[in-house]
Amino acid sequence: MPNESFDDLTRRGLLTAGAGIALGSMLPANAPNAERSNVYDMLGVRYVINAGGTFTNLGGSLMPPEVAAAWVEASKHFIPLGELQDKIGERLAKRIGVEAAMVTTGAAGALQLAAAAVLTQGDPKKIARLPDATGMRNEILIQKSHQSCYDNRFAAVGAKVIVVETAEDIKKALSDRTALMFFMNHAEPDGRIKRAEWVALAQAAKVTTLIDAAADVPPIERFTEYLKMGFDLAAFSGGKALRGPNDTGLLLGRKTIIDAAKKNTNPNCGTIGRALKVGKEDMVALLVAVERFLKLDHDAERKEWERRIGILEKMLAEVPTLKAKRITPAIANHVPHLNLTWDETRIKVTPAEITKALAAGDPPIIIARVHGSGDQGILISVFVLQEGETEIVGRRLLELLR
Repeated sequence: MPNESFDDLTRRGLLTAGAGIALGSMLPANAPNAERSNVYDMLGVRYVINAGGTFTNLGGSLMPPEVAAAWVEASKHFIPLGELQDKIGERLAKRIGVEAAMVTTGAAGALQLAAAAVLTQGDPKKIARLPDATGMRNEILIQKSHQSCYDNRFAAVGAKVIVVETAEDIKKALSDRTALMFFMNHAEPDGRIKRAEWVALAQAAKVTTLIDAAADVPPIERFTEYLKMGFDLAAFSGGKALRGPNDTGLLLGRKTIIDAAKKNTNPNCGTIGRALKVGKEDMVALLVAVERFLKLDHDAERKEWERRIGILEKMLAEVPTLKAKRITPAIANHVPHLNLTWDETRIKVTPAEITKALAAGDPPIIIARVHGSGDQGILISVFVLQEGETEIVGRRLLELLR
């Protein structure tokens, strides 16, 4: 069934998943009059209203019914895992329009496997040695402003991070030990070297490039934009806007490198990525999530987000000195947000106090900042709010700001 639609499969899955989907229906994402007796209550863990965005520590996103159904359907059979990864990678590459693809354990897993691939080039002896990368090309160039907590994914495979700031720094740092030039996409405005120049410098030196674009879809064009620009590899999260399982990601790009990445991970034993196990259920569910995303009416989706923001603006219009501004970050989390600021000499509450009070309420409401949204006031994301939650957020904000 290489070209068959998954619509029938997921429809069957919804009808036959039984207790798994029944439990899912008990988790209605905090609708205001929802039945509160569910697995989280049994565990004593409060579920929250997510007005922050698709953050990993809140579970990423929520899988749509057809994605959850595909996950359950995939759980019913045994399969050769390596063959499934190959077949799903081929289908993803064809659907997205890239040379090759593989499912990973989040975008962070994609970074680690990409590094392992370029260090070992798929050589079994080198694969077995990691994280001992002695004698290999094992240096990765990163701009200082692009460093993050994800740099340790490179250290985990035995790579050494070389920090640069200018084109001249790169030229001095390049050597026969340089394996990779890494670009953190949401940090582009903060660095002195922009995407196009970074790629040009790497291509001139014949060095592989990797871009972290974890939260950079939508828009849908981002899947291919950076590879067309010249990057060899791009990493995306599967559990954010794609609405696949929270523990999934995508590595897209050159087939030879992705083939080497597969050799460095599960189900192959004795590899640095053996623990980065992607189950058959996650692979199938992410494939269905990507295919769903590619077919979505993204204009209609954006209008719905704007409508939710309009509800909040109307509810809060009576608050004196309150200024509401719509913000869409340029790169990551490229969806409409609402930024609220006020005169703190008249409304005697700080943004930090509002944030804390929202989280302490019942139900807890979580807000946060995203890269590219500034640092003024508070930021409200309507991206993953469920039915009825926009009004709950508006009423709570009104209580706190009056």
